[in-house]
Amino acid sequence: MGCGSCSTGGDGTPRGCKNNGTCSSGGCNKLNVFNWLANMELPNNQTPFDMVEIRFKNGRKEFFKNHENLPIYVGDVVAVEASTGHDIGVVSLTGELVRIQMQKKKTFGKADEIKKVYRKAKETDIEKWKEGQQRETEGMPIARRLAIELGLSMKISDIEFQGDLSKAVFYYTAEERVDFRELIKKLAESFKVRIEMRQIGMRQEAGRLGGIGSCGRELCCSTWLTDFRSVSTSAARYQQLSLNPMKLAGQCGKLKCCLNFELDAYMDELKGFPDIKKKLKTAKGDAFYQKMDIFGNKMWYSYFEEPGKFIELSLDRVTEIIAMNAEGETPAELVDLENIVIEVAQPDYANVVGQDDLTRFDRQKKAKKKRKKRSTGNKPTPEGLTTSQNTNPKATSNQGDQARNKRPNRPKSRPDNKSDQGIEQSNKTASSTKAENTNPRPQNSNKPNADGDQPKRKKRPFKRKPKPNSDDPK
Repeated sequence: MGCGSCSTGGDGTPRGCKNNGTCSSGGCNKLNVFNWLANMELPNNQTPFDMVEIRFKNGRKEFFKNHENLPIYVGDVVAVEASTGHDIGVVSLTGELVRIQMQKKKTFGKADEIKKVYRKAKETDIEKWKEGQQRETEGMPIARRLAIELGLSMKISDIEFQGDLSKAVFYYTAEERVDFRELIKKLAESFKVRIEMRQIGMRQEAGRLGGIGSCGRELCCSTWLTDFRSVSTSAARYQQLSLNPMKLAGQCGKLKCCLNFELDAYMDELKGFPDIKKKLKTAKGDAFYQKMDIFGNKMWYSYFEEPGKFIELSLDRVTEIIAMNAEGETPAELVDLENIVIEVAQPDYANVVGQDDLTRFDRQKKAKKKRKKRSTGNKPTPEGLTTSQNTNPKATSNQGDQARNKRPNRPKSRPDNKSDQGIEQSNKTASSTKAENTNPRPQNSNKPNADGDQPKRKKRPFKRKPKPNSDDPK
């Protein structure tokens, strides 16, 4: 695109918009139309359409006739006819699509009002055009200061100089009728050109200036929206939106145009819902409407005795209760407890070996600790039973007698009179254990005997060391 802000410098890089030729709605592509007929060839013996669409500042577009059949392409800067003098603009559309656009805007039959394309812009024309763009930026604070000094309730939002610098158009917004005759005189003295005042609406002002909406994208009115339809608060009510003016208003101060985009879909869905003014009669009491989920087919009701408790009902249940009330019947409660089906979510597959665990390889296997066997006071017997578990005392005594017959005779120490029976029983048990276990545990002499008496320890004889003899040589 070859607009003034994107004109290239000496090195071939664009300047002005600083976006390397990829500017969006703020530059070349503002209110641009995609020419889907550009790659289609015309039939034989048919001349191309001689009308072109030319865009001026901030998306202002007009149709002009190429009566000299100049080779004009999209993006060319051309000089066109104006009411007085000539103007400079950029070609935005050519070919058969211009015919469709003229029919859409209802300007196809007004042949007398259509002006002509003079020529492609010369270097002197482009220099004047850039000078006018610079004067627009400098003249904005001057015009606003003059309007404030005169006490006019108006807001000057934009200035547009004609290509030959013979006229300047001031765009303003005002809620009431404004007498700006004195303002025109002072503006003519300051700018030395012919002054024209043009009033626009709030939405047109936002479209001319542009901006970013609450959705994070550029404003629809500055990128593609051309027809501004009236928006009412009923559109927000149908879509179940809160009537908060801070959220529903756009940058222009009016209701957002996007409230009308999905209104038709909501209106179609609302046709299947019952009247929200009807009350649901039950045996427990009457219930009134609270809110609804249009696309979820859900409605919430509350009893008059419990207005703070919201009860969720499906659309089919609400219509069923209304039909029952029309026949004179009343259900027990709003919720049908008999037909409630509790669905248990079942997994689609079973994770048998843990293949879905992403961290299964990160776990370190812990070494298994060996359990220590608890030592019991009972000693094992030849048959694997302890002395307390062996209930056959005769078998134990017989095995002990056989073991004593095999071992050589040892001198028996005479037991004490108090522990004769305990020592004899311990000797029998020890002899039977040694017969089967080749490596028996050492006997602890400190263990009590069967009668609970401690055995007496034998005293070792005290030996005195002999005194050294003084006669012995050292």
